[in-house]
Amino acid sequence: MISPILAPVFLSIHITYFHIMNANSFASVCSGITHEALTHLFDLSDVTLPFLGYRKAMPMYQIVRLEGEGNYTIFHFSDGTRLMVSITLKKLTSRLAPSVFARPHKKNVVNMLYLEESNPTHQQLTVKLTNGDRIGVSRRKASDFFHQLEGFRQKVLELVA
Repeated sequence: MISPILAPVFLSIHITYFHIMNANSFASVCSGITHEALTHLFDLSDVTLPFLGYRKAMPMYQIVRLEGEGNYTIFHFSDGTRLMVSITLKKLTSRLAPSVFARPHKKNVVNMLYLEESNPTHQQLTVKLTNGDRIGVSRRKASDFFHQLEGFRQKVLELVA
């Protein structure tokens, strides 16, 4: 946990990191890589979701982000569609690949393959996804989020190199 005194210093360090990342976002770097390669590298199997009376497997690489709404979760997919399921965000997070999905805020889980940029606004850090959504990064989760993001960045650079 970051102390309130060190929070501005910590955020400025990571804001600098993100400005470096903006030049070639993960989304643009990963755009030339096949879904099969990404699935193999990051262990992106399908996630099974409940539908009306049955279950359906959805590929994880198509999920841009998940948004928690009480006991429901809204899936945002890369084709722009949304799906609401009656499973909590916490339960679904345990089913996702931890090397690709990060939780920058208690209400959201993002697929780091779709990160585009970040912008500090009014002492709060936000990340922008390729679909245009802006997600806030909470101060309490910022440290874990950026450590996970750095590990992900290293894996992507290894794949591209």
